[in-house]
Amino acid sequence: MKFVSWNVNGLRAVAGKGFADIFAELDADFVCLQETKLQEGQLDLEFLGYTSYWNYADKKGYSGTAVYTRQVPLAVTYGIGVDEHDHEGRVITLEMEDFYLVCVYVPNSQDGLKRLDYRMKWEDDFRAYVSGLAARKGVVICGDMNVAHEEIDLKNPATNHFNAGFSDEERAKMTELLSAGFVDSWRLQHPDEEKYSWWSYRMRARERNVGWRIDYFIVSESLRGRIVSTDILNDIFGSDHCPVELILGA
Repeated sequence: MKFVSWNVNGLRAVAGKGFADIFAELDADFVCLQETKLQEGQLDLEFLGYTSYWNYADKKGYSGTAVYTRQVPLAVTYGIGVDEHDHEGRVITLEMEDFYLVCVYVPNSQDGLKRLDYRMKWEDDFRAYVSGLAARKGVVICGDMNVAHEEIDLKNPATNHFNAGFSDEERAKMTELLSAGFVDSWRLQHPDEEKYSWWSYRMRARERNVGWRIDYFIVSESLRGRIVSTDILNDIFGSDHCPVELILGA
């Protein structure tokens, strides 16, 4: 099974940059999108053979997630069951026969870490949510986690130490998640490789490959043995993020 996750930073914009062709080339069983920035009815973008599910933020032009799937889920849920978090369209969960697929767009702590306290609460509640799922069957978490976990995961760790996405607090919460029975699939397969999934629009960052790895496929320990391959598809453009990929065996 092939999974792809991509923060599109505005699906309407990416739809005008060849998204349909990219989607076809990806040829994935599941395509998970973050930061769609849509409200219901603003974009009709369906693909033959796929069913789509959408979670919209209450706030217009903000956040939002979507999942396209070739396989029919047993159930679909939106959010994590905590009202404080469930108005920004950040989570979609598909229950499949032998695993849950969780598409997530983790809140950004913002400049000056203004939203860090909220982010810490989100992290604890999200970890409790996915741990509850993992107690029942395997879990595949994918999306923009808005954190570079280790120094290898961004180009300039020293100068970003107190910035959103690389604060000690955010990195520690990722460690807590992984310690709760989950695996960073990319780092498992590529322990020493420096490759990024997000680049600022400033200072020709992508051209110079001054980036961060903040987009993940994180799987429960029960699925570790089914990981076939992982990739960061940094030759695909259209957003300030590139897609990431996971292939699971039977």
